[in-house]
Amino acid sequence: MSEEPERCILDASAVLAYLHREPGGDAVALFLDSGLISAVNLSEVAARIVEKGASPAQAVALVEDLGLEVVPVDRPCAYQAAWLRGATRPLGLSLADRICLATAKQHGLPAVTMDRSWADLQIGVQINVLR
Repeated sequence: MSEEPERCILDASAVLAYLHREPGGDAVALFLDSGLISAVNLSEVAARIVEKGASPAQAVALVEDLGLEVVPVDRPCAYQAAWLRGATRPLGLSLADRICLATAKQHGLPAVTMDRSWADLQIGVQINVLR
């Protein structure tokens, strides 16, 4: 009997690495069945897919085929992301990055990313850097 993968919040960088078959992207496959993604990070993924030349319909199909549970960004999450700005600003994290971290914190789940700069963050969130 295999153990069920740990639930986690996926950062846009992780989903994009998987979709674009980038280094480390294969490790993301282990989290797809149990992974969640914030609505903001979903938007980031779709935008990047379209930037690479896909149509909006193709982007939707690619993302929806992953079967990720999409987590809405509510007021507490928005404020948590705002409070993370000071700790993450020196690393250049974007709003989408902070939303991912805030969502992870709010749900008590680890965040999964490809962004190595997250590894040293001490913000009360378990961070799994996959490359």
